[in-house]
Amino acid sequence: SDAEQREAGRGDTRAAGGGTGDPEPLPTLIILHEWWGLNDYTKELARRFAQVGYVVLAPDLYSRQGHKVTTNPQEAADLMNNLSSQHVLRDLNCGTAYLTTQPFVDPQRIGMIGFSMGAILAMTQASHSSELRAVVAFYGKVPPIESINYFTCPVMFHHAGKDTWVTNQEVERLKQGLERFGKSGVVHIYPEADHAFFNDSRPEVYRADDARLAWERTLQFFGEHLRYGVAG
Repeated sequence: SDAEQREAGRGDTRAAGGGTGDPEPLPTLIILHEWWGLNDYTKELARRFAQVGYVVLAPDLYSRQGHKVTTNPQEAADLMNNLSSQHVLRDLNCGTAYLTTQPFVDPQRIGMIGFSMGAILAMTQASHSSELRAVVAFYGKVPPIESINYFTCPVMFHHAGKDTWVTNQEVERLKQGLERFGKSGVVHIYPEADHAFFNDSRPEVYRADDARLAWERTLQFFGEHLRYGVAG
């Protein structure tokens, strides 16, 4: 995995990018990090996806705030609250457009995955970007039900049953929206898990069995929609 800095709008996107060295165009994932910033955990996750055959772009969503990375919840909250959704969406669109020009990327097989804060942005992109073919969201706040009508691709949502940030009512709203608007999507609930259960760098919340199951489900979902040419 290598580091790359790209101009995007008036800011820049610094990313941990991973590829397989295969000259053939490959399916590609954009990973959106948690409120901690583009930390080693996110970079390692990018490598994991690269190892199973994806080109990976992990943009630094805090590039306009000095590329901050923190382990302090208050600082992380401040960074997230200072994030401009307009700037982030512009940067992500630029990142996606950049990927579509690369010879090693199949522009018809681009997906996005986000965690917590990144999951909110991933679901926003699901209703704004026509270039995405699949989105996976881990424990992110659910958008208003009307927004679900604008989803342009299949969405998989992983919910931690004991999450106090993302409520069960929100998840029900997501399920209702998918059904009401006839959108392709699936919601998986892990009853004993807490927020960030997938993050193996946080032993206080990490749940190995649930994380393994979520990983398998995620790979299967992306495999169906990005690797095997199944239309969304």
